Amino acid sequence: MRLLVTGGAGYIGSVTTAVLQEAGHEVTVLDDLSTGHRDAVPPEADFVEADVTDAGRVLGARRFDGVLHFAARSLVGDSVADPAPYWRTNVAGTLALADAAREHGVPRFVFSSTAAVYGDPVTTPILEVAETRPTNPYGASKLAVDHLLTSYAHAYGLAAVSLRYFNVAGAHAGLGERHTRETHLIPLVLQVAQGRREHIAVYGTDWPTPDGTCVRDYIHVADLARAHLLALDAAMPGHHEICNLGNGVGFSVRDVIDTARRVTGHPIPATEAPRRAGDPAVLVASADRARTILGWKPDLPDLRRIIGDAWELLHD
Repeated sequence: MRLLVTGGAGYIGSVTTAVLQEAGHEVTVLDDLSTGHRDAVPPEADFVEADVTDAGRVLGARRFDGVLHFAARSLVGDSVADPAPYWRTNVAGTLALADAAREHGVPRFVFSSTAAVYGDPVTTPILEVAETRPTNPYGASKLAVDHLLTSYAHAYGLAAVSLRYFNVAGAHAGLGERHTRETHLIPLVLQVAQGRREHIAVYGTDWPTPDGTCVRDYIHVADLARAHLLALDAAMPGHHEICNLGNGVGFSVRDVIDTARRVTGHPIPATEAPRRAGDPAVLVASADRARTILGWKPDLPDLRRIIGDAWELLHD
């Protein structure tokens, strides 16, 4: 297939581009490089430096079989402090992309959604039928796009799949996390092991969990990328499928730090800090629907492997 990957210079987009190419697909990457990196785009992929709202000129230049849409703003705290760019990029930008896909007859649309649409869940593991009640503009903007795709599938026959990620980590094909403002636990812990930070903060040790720290569902980025490949085949005209992507197993903050200590051989000092407002105690996915609809299951669910791959890339 000939595919357009928006946001393909970012972490997940670049790994997915590599996986798509490994499977024999022809990929064009569109990215404005506001947060992505040009050298993360696999050299075999065509590259267009442009905003997602300019995707129409790319889609109109040749026939495409599908769009995989990763381009978005994704910092939760940022979205609360300054929501306008999140609505502009994540919603208006996706609307422009969906309209361009419809205009140029692109049949498949795979969307990078998020577990943030669920907010603070009532029950875990989280099912796709759980109530969606995002607690920040980032999650709300992603939920708005899910609604957009449902309506476009119904009205225009679009074959759409939304993949709601939980916590993505690890590395694949020489590609890993590289954020100017890092907010994710595993890369922050590895920065301590590298000597780039003095310690890692643990926000709350009195949560209602086995060891008192928050529990999260971590998924290897290669498993995540492979789900997008499967979503292209599973997409059906006139249908919008929504699937959670996670291991279905939770790891606590202490689990992550202790595993990173074993992987890196470094002590990784940790300091206790107050709870952060809005943090749920437990976020774990049910990925049963992804198994049923996509035929997907995580091949690399081991936390040691996830952290180990990320650590190995830092030392290549």
